[in-house]
Amino acid sequence: MLNNDTLRSIRYMLDLADVHVVQVIGLTGVTVELADVNAWLRREDEEGFKACPDEIMAHFLDGLIVQRRGRDESQPARPVEKRVNNNVVLKKLRVAFELKDSDLHEIMQAAGFPVSKQEMNALFRQPKHANFRLCGDQFLRNFLKGLTLRLRPG
Repeated sequence: MLNNDTLRSIRYMLDLADVHVVQVIGLTGVTVELADVNAWLRREDEEGFKACPDEIMAHFLDGLIVQRRGRDESQPARPVEKRVNNNVVLKKLRVAFELKDSDLHEIMQAAGFPVSKQEMNALFRQPKHANFRLCGDQFLRNFLKGLTLRLRPG
């Protein structure tokens, strides 16, 4: 899934204004301009669209974790991912929203996309693990849809 689509989905889910997206990214020590955020939130066919870089997406997701859970001063800062894929997005959202296995299954069920425990666990494994599975765009879209239904009912 494009970083821009993910960013738009999370922004809608949390009802964040553009300036709040700048602030969330800023929680990781990275400064971005409001104009850049506006360009990242545009659709591909709109004038002024810019692709959201993986590094910025990683900082946004890390900032979301800091915003929702707080900063753990006892641990050194984790390095930011150079490449962000759907599995990374899924893992970081799981951490940010403190989701357990049962929560993940409820979210996917609410989105009309039930998955087995084994399928779900495979998405969170290390890439070199024999049972690792890449998270597809359809899975991530349904996860974001289900999480939105959970956070913005009605």
